[in-house]
Amino acid sequence: MEPIVYHHTLPIQIRFNDVDKFGHVNNTVYFSFYDLGKTEYFATVYPHVDWEKNGIVVVHIDVDFLEQIYSTDHIAVQTAVTEIGTKSFRLAQQVIDTRTGVVKCVCNSVMVAFDLESHTSIALDNEWVEAINHFERRELRKEKKEKKHI
Repeated sequence: MEPIVYHHTLPIQIRFNDVDKFGHVNNTVYFSFYDLGKTEYFATVYPHVDWEKNGIVVVHIDVDFLEQIYSTDHIAVQTAVTEIGTKSFRLAQQVIDTRTGVVKCVCNSVMVAFDLESHTSIALDNEWVEAINHFERRELRKEKKEKKHI
């Protein structure tokens, strides 16, 4: 498997309430970091989405916590789409220490395109696919049968 190249990095400000009584960022907070990264990634890659009608939903998420994050750390979340199917895509994210480059946590998700009016999964719009391919600087669509997630 080829290494992931991240073209999107979002600096994260650690808030007082992100830190637990042990002095490190609570594991549940990492998911809000990843949500911020996803939101900014798609605002950058394809800002013309009608979020009132079209959405993307998480159908699978896998996280590995590698290093603790402390309140004094300078961190960022990096986001990349690594594979595109007909209705879904794989999203890779990691939280890094921006001073040392140390990876603190990695997250892999499967996201599905979703029609918010009919509440059903839908095929990814070709404009989305083209915008993601352009941003990621490579062809990501994989022609294969997908599992039904929704």
